Amino acid sequence: MSVSPTRLLGLGIAVTAVALSLAACGSDDKSDAGGSKSGNKIALLLPESKTTRYESLDRPLFTAALKTDCADCELIYSNADQDAAKQQQQAEAALTQGAKVLVLDPVDGKAAAAVVAAAKAQNVPVIAYDRFIDGANYYVSFDNETVGKLQAQTLVDTLKAAGKTTGNLAVINGSPTDPNAADFKKGAHSVLDSSGYKVAAEFDTPDWSPDKAQAWMEGQLSAIKNGLVGVYAANDGTAGGAIAALKGGGVKPLPPVTGQDSELAAIQRIVAGDQAMTIYKAVKPQAEAAAKAAVALAGGGKADSTSDFKGVPATILDPIAVTKANINDTVVKDGIYKVTDICTASFQAACAAAGLK
Repeated sequence: MSVSPTRLLGLGIAVTAVALSLAACGSDDKSDAGGSKSGNKIALLLPESKTTRYESLDRPLFTAALKTDCADCELIYSNADQDAAKQQQQAEAALTQGAKVLVLDPVDGKAAAAVVAAAKAQNVPVIAYDRFIDGANYYVSFDNETVGKLQAQTLVDTLKAAGKTTGNLAVINGSPTDPNAADFKKGAHSVLDSSGYKVAAEFDTPDWSPDKAQAWMEGQLSAIKNGLVGVYAANDGTAGGAIAALKGGGVKPLPPVTGQDSELAAIQRIVAGDQAMTIYKAVKPQAEAAAKAAVALAGGGKADSTSDFKGVPATILDPIAVTKANINDTVVKDGIYKVTDICTASFQAACAAAGLK
């Protein structure tokens, strides 16, 4: 982890782009400047695999969308395993291989500026995917402050519905190197700070690690167990860690715990009553928007945008809060999971009680 971003940037600027002679994709050579070009190489650089959505949803959905938009385009794929230096090296490798666009979900938003600089030195556009990067050419994500607000408001509503109007909260935020985590945190605090509940303990989780979230929660229980009414967890991985700590610490009944990403394990925990909610961010339209933008930019055209974010053309999508009440109308309806995926043997009784069949 001690590789110097400056040295990596120097390597990137020194890389010479591979010249490609490209024909039009899905049309003849007389297509307009915005048309896609066949044979273009597009790199998808994802940050980690501890959050299961990246390998199970983002990667295959982006791959399928790219094939639909440009059957002859070639995908260069890498996962950085939560290592910013490794991701920079992967970006350098993609540029060396002749990538015409980098679709980058950064491990570290600030460190990713070196990747953007290296790409721009070779006139290669960068699409910031899911997490914003200063200097990117395009951005595809969700309204991240709204994610935090939805999580916190659902937690508050759940507590009040149970007749609990005061008490202690544990707040488990995301990684301090993830720019989205700061937005989730800001959105959550905009609700929690005026909710009447007390934030008794708070933690920024390095690398979004479920293990680190669990260890922190275990360490807090002796001080906050009495009077603990709820847990704000920024995603499903940290929620799982928190829930394991609560169960291991003998906390009964479990307080409501939030989450994000609609991981299968989280949906099952919601069905079972161990987790109160998650955030559904429809990855399919996100991946499709990123692929479409990548093909347009690779062909020298302009990517369609619905808005802008900090001056960068963007597609910003709306997140949805998922509770036991709307699992059927969200992740099942959209084909993310089948009921049979959720309702395995150990969850069949809970599924029946929740009306999942």
